[in-house]
Amino acid sequence: DINLNSPNKGLLSESMTDVPVDSAASARTSVPEGLTLAEEEELRSELAKVEEEIGTLRQVLAAKERHCGELKRKLGLTPLDGLKQNLSKSWHDVQVSNAYVKTSEKLGEWNDKVTQSDFYKKTQETLSQAGQKTSAALSNVGSKLGDMSSYSIRHSISMPAMRNSATFKSFEDRVGTIKSRVVGSRENSTDGLHSPSGTGEKPPQDNAPF
Repeated sequence: DINLNSPNKGLLSESMTDVPVDSAASARTSVPEGLTLAEEEELRSELAKVEEEIGTLRQVLAAKERHCGELKRKLGLTPLDGLKQNLSKSWHDVQVSNAYVKTSEKLGEWNDKVTQSDFYKKTQETLSQAGQKTSAALSNVGSKLGDMSSYSIRHSISMPAMRNSATFKSFEDRVGTIKSRVVGSRENSTDGLHSPSGTGEKPPQDNAPF
């Protein structure tokens, strides 16, 4: 830091003014090998012009971009629309490129070779037969399920009618009569077993000691 109140404050400025400064020499670097001083000056002049042109073009490009943005805003175009257009253009450029065309042709040739091979034909025939068998099996299962459902519907519809018919009622009466006779005969046989003498008394017990 420089102290302005120091008594030696003027010595630094006086010593700096005594050093000679060559502005051209400081701005200029060493001359590359194989170039003369005149050639170097010519190249530097051309470089300055090119840099100036680049700056001008950048300004023009920035102005064009602003104008383009204003036009898009007035037309209601969003950045997404611009992205879609860029992608479409890029894809079109890819499709018309030589690499894409050659690759498409090569893939087409490979596809033709594969589809014309014996292995591909046999595999296709096997898959076709398997598909036909599967379709036939599914059709049979569906028809059987349909028959079962129609039988169930017919059976559920016919049962109430059967129960209300005179034949079914007569058969039900006969079954009830037979059932009552069987139950009565069982009761009589059970009573006979409990009272072998027919008097209903219990048989005498043998209390003799062993």
